[in-house]
Amino acid sequence: MTSSSDRSPAVDVHSTRTYEIRTYGCQMNVHDSERLAGLLEEAGYVRAPEGTGEGEADVVVFNTCAVRENADNRLYGNLGRLAPKKARRPGMQIAVGGCLAQKDRDTIVKKAPWVDVVFGTHNIGKLPVLLERARVQQEAQVEIAESLETFPSTLPTRRESAYAAWVSISVGCNNTCTFCIVPALRGKEKDRRPGDILAEIEALVAEGVSEITLLGQNVNAYGSDIGDREAFSKLLRACGRIEGLERVRFTSPHPRDFTDDVIAAMAETPNVMPQLHMPLQSGSDTVLKAMRRSYRQERYLGIIRKVREAIPDAAITTDIIVGFPGETEADFEQTLHVVREARFAQAFTFQYSKRPGTPAAEMDGQVPKEVVQQRYERLVALQEEISWEENKKQVGRTLELMVAEGEGRKDDATRRLSGRAPDNRLVHFTRPEEPVRPGDVVTVRVTYAAPHHLLAEGPVLNVRRTRAGDAWERRNAQEQQKKQGVMLGLPKVGVPEPLPVATGGGCGCD
Repeated sequence: MTSSSDRSPAVDVHSTRTYEIRTYGCQMNVHDSERLAGLLEEAGYVRAPEGTGEGEADVVVFNTCAVRENADNRLYGNLGRLAPKKARRPGMQIAVGGCLAQKDRDTIVKKAPWVDVVFGTHNIGKLPVLLERARVQQEAQVEIAESLETFPSTLPTRRESAYAAWVSISVGCNNTCTFCIVPALRGKEKDRRPGDILAEIEALVAEGVSEITLLGQNVNAYGSDIGDREAFSKLLRACGRIEGLERVRFTSPHPRDFTDDVIAAMAETPNVMPQLHMPLQSGSDTVLKAMRRSYRQERYLGIIRKVREAIPDAAITTDIIVGFPGETEADFEQTLHVVREARFAQAFTFQYSKRPGTPAAEMDGQVPKEVVQQRYERLVALQEEISWEENKKQVGRTLELMVAEGEGRKDDATRRLSGRAPDNRLVHFTRPEEPVRPGDVVTVRVTYAAPHHLLAEGPVLNVRRTRAGDAWERRNAQEQQKKQGVMLGLPKVGVPEPLPVATGGGCGCD
């Protein structure tokens, strides 16, 4: 194992080499990819222009996810397509990191010997030096640390957004959910010191960031590693005292650790947004027990009731797995019951799929695919109906939106812009006459509701130019200069995805 002192070899040989990062999985992987980009740029690489064809970047990094049953097939398929391109370009390098790399280690190089670097979830800071070593030694470098070497937030970052940022408060997970392999790959929970977290947030706000999302695989268990059961609620309240920080969100909490002091902190801290993503996974006590989820239906619905009493306008979203081994029709009906009672604004619904290495994969009572599909369709239909009904309640309301970039795929065609309400609902609004930048705040009146978005078709009532918009403008100008100077394309700039990426069954980070 090499020492951490050789983390970042800034060598001129890389000054014109381009990189591409392909990210799969949860927000932890998205945030890790921002760190990988920062490390590569610190070492002299430049981001490949937008529209660069597959295999045309000098370095291609796969930041992998291990939660899907066919995750390895997907990776090896992508690697296979790159093999002939790499053969034609001797200087090209391929690196594989993330959860699948942590899990499969030497298997990746055996199956795809053209891969140059394999690194794990605990040593992402080693990527530049491993690439350099592979280049010099002309052989694959496989380095998998068994425990965290450097907390990711201490590494350089190339953030995807100028006005919104992830802030990691912990890594790892102490839960033992039977469907999840992530704790085995990310390790036990390790918390950052509160002072370090707040210092990072203050630095981001000084750069112009106005929205942060606190990130942890079990975010509200924060404090268990440092011996303070109320550490998370204290952290939320501390965020409320940071001048210039307009919006605070967090993902994803676990019902087991969702205590009354957290609800009070959410309700009493003005910049903590009225939004909660809290995974349910199943409404059946029997299934929850088999999943080793340490709560039951009554506990879950009790939390929902308390949140709504304290924050009446809160939008609550969730994750649900359909077809877990042993799930009966009666169990599934209990899930539908919770969905009706909780009235989620949105639910990320997944059909259970086996994950090699998890206890659930070996359980009796695997539910037939056709039964899972039928239950899944019933659940989606019910949730679509509820989402639409809940969104219709927003019609006529006046909302403050933070203008986003990349959220509305049809914005150019419809002459609209898009933004996020405080409760994180997506709203498309009429483009005002005056210039509006991502990160600015507009006031609109909602005129129409669809199941997954709202429309504000009348004139914008107010535009507030913000320091976040200034930051986006500065960054955009800098990227334009880079484009003219070294023929680089603009990267995608946008607010971090507010909810977990669909992973075929919930990544187990909650």
